[in-house]
Order: sequence, then C-alpha cells, then structure tokens
Amino acid sequence: MVSRKTPGTGSSLSLKTANKQRRKQMYIEDKKIAGKQRHEERHRRRKEEAKNPELRDERLAKNQPASIDKKRIWDDVDDDSLGAVVDVAQLKRRRLEAAEAAAAQDADGVGAAAEEEEDDVDSMVDFDGEDNDDEEKEEKARSRRAQRTPSLAPSNAPSIAPSTTSTCLDLTPDSLSQDFKHLFVNEPPPFPKVLITTSLNATIHKEAEDIAAMFPNSTYIRRSAHRFGHKYSVREIAKFAKNRGYTALVVIMEDLKKPYSLSVVHLNSEDAPAGPTLTYSVRGYMPGKALLGHGNATNHYPELLLTNFKTSLGLLVAKSMNTLYPAKPELAGRQVVTWHNQRDYIFVRRHRYVFREARTTEKNVADADGKEMKGVEGIRAGLQEIGPRMTLKLRRVDKGVGRAGSEGDDALKWQWKAKMEKKRTRFNL
Repeated sequence: MVSRKTPGTGSSLSLKTANKQRRKQMYIEDKKIAGKQRHEERHRRRKEEAKNPELRDERLAKNQPASIDKKRIWDDVDDDSLGAVVDVAQLKRRRLEAAEAAAAQDADGVGAAAEEEEDDVDSMVDFDGEDNDDEEKEEKARSRRAQRTPSLAPSNAPSIAPSTTSTCLDLTPDSLSQDFKHLFVNEPPPFPKVLITTSLNATIHKEAEDIAAMFPNSTYIRRSAHRFGHKYSVREIAKFAKNRGYTALVVIMEDLKKPYSLSVVHLNSEDAPAGPTLTYSVRGYMPGKALLGHGNATNHYPELLLTNFKTSLGLLVAKSMNTLYPAKPELAGRQVVTWHNQRDYIFVRRHRYVFREARTTEKNVADADGKEMKGVEGIRAGLQEIGPRMTLKLRRVDKGVGRAGSEGDDALKWQWKAKMEKKRTRFNL
C-alpha cells in the first residue's frame, strides 16, 4: 500500500490518482487533516499564551500587514522644497540632532584643550609627586563631557507608534514660507469669506450649492449662461471678490454633468497679489441625500481635521484648507469636516458626532499601541455622515490666479505628472 504524504509537506497523492472519485475523497480527507492540525496548533498556542501573555504580544507585533503605506519610501536628500518627497518632521529632527552634535563636538574640542592645559599645569606643579591614576582622570573627563553635552529633548525622539496622524502646521519649512509668504504669515489668518462659483454654462448648480455648504461663511454665485450676458474670466471674478473683502475663490468645473475639477484661489490681503491657486481633480462625488442614514447640517462652524499631510507639498495643501475654515469652531454643533490624505488622494467627509455609553458588545477605546485609554472607559463616539462625499487629487499649484493669471519663470510651482506614479510606494503629500 502506498503511503500518503502529510498535508503541507509536499504534493498530495490525490493529485496523482487517476480515479476521479478516489481523488475527490482523498482531497477531502487531506483538507480534514490539515484543518485538524491547524485547530490543534491554534489551541496549543492559546494555552501557551494564556500562561505567558508576552508571547501573544510578540506574535501580534510580527503579524502586522505589510501595506503600501508602511512601505512608503522617502527621498534621501536634505531638501524641503515643494517637489522633494521628504518627511518634514523627520527632516527637522535630523537637523536638530546634527546641530546638537556639532555643538557637542565644539564643546568637546574646547574642553579637551582646557584639559591639556590643566594636565600641563599639574605636571609642572607635581613633577616630583606621585602620578595620578589614569582611570580617575578618564572618569573626570567623562563626567565633564557629559555635563557639556546637551541632551536631546524627548519630543525629538522618533515615535514608534504615533498616537495621531494630525498635521502640524508649525513644522512649515522656511523655503515654503518664502515662496508663499502671503499665505504663511505669523499673524492669525483673517476670518474666511469664500466666494464659490462654477465654470461657464454650468449645469451642476445643486452640486455646487452642496459643496458651498461645506465652507462656512461662503457665497455661491452662478455664472451667467445667457448669450447676452458678460462672461467674466476667473481673473476678473478674483479681482471683483478681492475688492469686496473675500479671502478665497473656489471654482468648480464640471464634466458629464458631474463635478470634475475644483480650483482654490487665495486672494490674500489688499496690498498682496492674489495666489497661489491649487487645482484638484474630483472623483467619487456623492451628495448627502444619497448616503444611507445621512444627517442634516446646521449653521454651526465645523471643526476641521487635517490628517496625514507630511511633506512640504502636503503642508501647503493643509494650510490652504485651514484658511477656508474659522479658527474657532462652534463645538455646540458637533460637526467635523475631515480632509484625510492617503496615497495622495484626499478624502473629504463631513460628520456629526455624539458621545454615548458603550454597548456590552463593544470594546473600550484603545490608543495606537493597542492599550485601553484611561478615563474614557465605557464611552464611545457615534458618527452620522452629513455629506457630500468626494475624493480630491492635487494636480497643479500656480503662483497667481490659475494657469493664465500666473506670470514669471516660477509661475508653475508644482504639477502632477504620470511618471510620479511609477513607484507605487512613493507619494507626494
């Protein structure tokens, strides 16, 4: 009788049997044996982990899925310009560490020279005396260097498991502040007043009104489609809006009677020229009424969440969106607008939240390390999406008002190209 191979150690005998019925029966038996071994292994592992919980933590740490986000690569350059794909926080941390190391090295050089002078003086004074022990000298020198060497702040240490992916606009590099000095100012931004319009002869007025409802203190004006009406250009509309105290202009383009593109023009103050202009493509637009169980919006100023913007270009996008919302939201409305970046796609969502007691089947709130957070036991947050829902992707960054309104050699600050996506693990935001 031919012996059968153990499942998992090689090809099964059922694949080599000519009889179809026998092959089917042997395949079922192999599946049963493999399942039994898998259940026995899982039961044995469960018993071992019950005795030693550290084994379970080690197993879960190793079983992390290798997603594309975790395989993200960065440019190995010391450059924080608009086109460089570098983590601004990590770059700033490396520069601080390099500066502290240089300061420590200079302090060591000065200290070494002082120690040599002290040794020369000691040798001249105690020439006839006994020599000091080398270990004591080494210990004194080590203690002096430890006192002179500046210690790194705990905030500079890299975080193994960051607790949040919120964008920190305080990390804005100097190069970005110089290129867009009217957008990145030290003073608090003015209260936003947004003018929203569409392209010429547009038919998506209902969709444009829904998008305008996402921006507080915004006004939607239809562009004339009449043949005798004056068809103002975007530059003329921007000049008109700036003279009337508007801080930004949003132009919504359409294609096949759906929102296709969205351009945000920053008008800045009276003495500053308008710009920059950020142009996005719009995909996956869904009105709020099409969402299952949607809520109705109120007139409260919403909270703004900007997550996962890490590069200089990402910080520019985050700052651009930050200026379109009031700095002091009205918490009584319990509304939040989220601009979440993931793989260079910006997911725009609007929700209403409520804090409620956790059900018996729900787990407590956990932090990034998987441990339960103290003080919020038995509390959960419920969400109700208000809409509309859409996905944006940055296509262009112009210095002035759009492509036609930008002048000079540096009119085009950044533009998306197809070759940027040859590497699936390299992202721009």
